[in-house]
Amino acid sequence: MATVTATVMCLLLLAWLPTGITHQDPPFWGKPRSHKTTLRCYSAEELSHGQAPPHLLTRSARWEQALPVALVASLEATGRRRQQEGPLPGTQCPVLRPEEVLEADTHERSISPWRYRIDTDENRYPQKLAVAECLCRGCINAKTGRETAALNSVQLLQSLLVLRRRPCSQDGAADPTPGSFTFHTEFIRVPVGCTCVLPRSTQ
Repeated sequence: MATVTATVMCLLLLAWLPTGITHQDPPFWGKPRSHKTTLRCYSAEELSHGQAPPHLLTRSARWEQALPVALVASLEATGRRRQQEGPLPGTQCPVLRPEEVLEADTHERSISPWRYRIDTDENRYPQKLAVAECLCRGCINAKTGRETAALNSVQLLQSLLVLRRRPCSQDGAADPTPGSFTFHTEFIRVPVGCTCVLPRSTQ
């Protein structure tokens, strides 16, 4: 009796399989399905002065811990004019005098010195980031205090996840609706310092 029951169950299963499979999703090990993500277009009424919605800024606490964000307040407090200038040319590499920089910050005592400036982007959150700019193309010889081409100064980069704002259209038209924006995240690489490396070529 048990054998007959098992046989009947197998026949019923075989009869069901062709129909059942045609109604199932593709197996997970097959070709991945493409899901087109549609970003929400926030209207001007939903945004306060074009700023990102609060629920999208939940990473703000983590941003405050990142060096490019943490330095902004202190840079603004100093009010130094040089922080608002453009990048310095390599010919303005400073002469390193140990007696003058003993109490200075790391970026001033380094043999690959750098300065910070504030980069502002209204369509990025955080909108203000402190970015490092190398002051020398080469590096400073610790004995002479002057630049040498035996080494090269290069930027040290930190990856940072930011929120990006883009204009969008409420009705799907080509032209964006005034005051309407979409928001998406992206990784950017922010210079946070400079270091010395061997040149790629000796020529």
